[in-house]
Amino acid sequence: MKFLILAILALVVFRMVFHKWPWEMFRESEKSQQRAQARALLGVDRNASREDILAAHRRLILTAHPDKGGSPEEVFRIDAARDILLEQTVPTKR
Repeated sequence: MKFLILAILALVVFRMVFHKWPWEMFRESEKSQQRAQARALLGVDRNASREDILAAHRRLILTAHPDKGGSPEEVFRIDAARDILLEQTVPTKR
């Protein structure tokens, strides 16, 4: 019983110090890993703009499209990488 109370207390203290629950820290780590993999796939750097991401996506889709000898799975991976990176960019007004 004491262990349970101490564990709950530790969780609350962690939340007060870091403003997040411990399991939320792992979720962010997964997202940053996904973003790194997406950047590697598209060949863009960490500070890539929205236009850079879209240009890299277009370039890869031209070679990966099933009509050009690619596969639907490859297109799906490229689209997913684009979407992951665009989540953190600010949309430009047209």
